[in-house]
Amino acid sequence: MTRDPRNVMWAEACALLDRAEQLRRQFFEPAHEGGLHARWEPPIDVFETDRELSIIVALPGVAPDAVQVRIEAGTLIIAGTRALPTRGKKASIVRLEIPYGSFERRVTLQFNRLRLAERELLNGCLLLTFAKLG
Repeated sequence: MTRDPRNVMWAEACALLDRAEQLRRQFFEPAHEGGLHARWEPPIDVFETDRELSIIVALPGVAPDAVQVRIEAGTLIIAGTRALPTRGKKASIVRLEIPYGSFERRVTLQFNRLRLAERELLNGCLLLTFAKLG
């Protein structure tokens, strides 16, 4: 079977774009000092069954009281802050790969057909379970 080099190149380009988007979400976004907008976007997984929809948000190191969950105009908004663990200490950053500061993740869903049934922060992941209505 002969592979068309144009298809191979296109597949590789798409894979690189996907990886670039993943890295953008993983690391800091430019923000003005003291600004209120998010600096990073946590990754999510979404699972659906006949009766419910579950969203898992990776938030390791984020305190439960540092996370807000709200629904605005059909969009689920998960926002909060992950503080630097050295806060208040005199420490030089040698390497910084984990994003800190404000985060926000937006997910558009049909909330007129869903009801938030469970919210739990467990093992560094926020689990939101929505019951399907009707």
